[in-house]
Amino acid sequence: MRTTQQFSITLPNELAQAVKDKVEAGEYASESEVIREGLRALQARDRAVEQWLQTQVASAYDALEADPSRAVSIADVRARLAAQKAKV
Repeated sequence: MRTTQQFSITLPNELAQAVKDKVEAGEYASESEVIREGLRALQARDRAVEQWLQTQVASAYDALEADPSRAVSIADVRARLAAQKAKV
């Protein structure tokens, strides 16, 4: 049984050149390898975002639901951001 599938894709000239440059520089043996690596990086980023949502965001939401007094008003957020901006 075949473990790969062939696709025909169209890339903007800038991305196509970036793929070719990677191969010409010897970083990858083929254009397909560049695309595969890019898709693996995209999958890893998606997994990291999902992990962050499940661990940090969900727990923060649960904590806020359990104790709404922990909420920060939008006015407080704006004031904090303005103070940080003023420091820079």
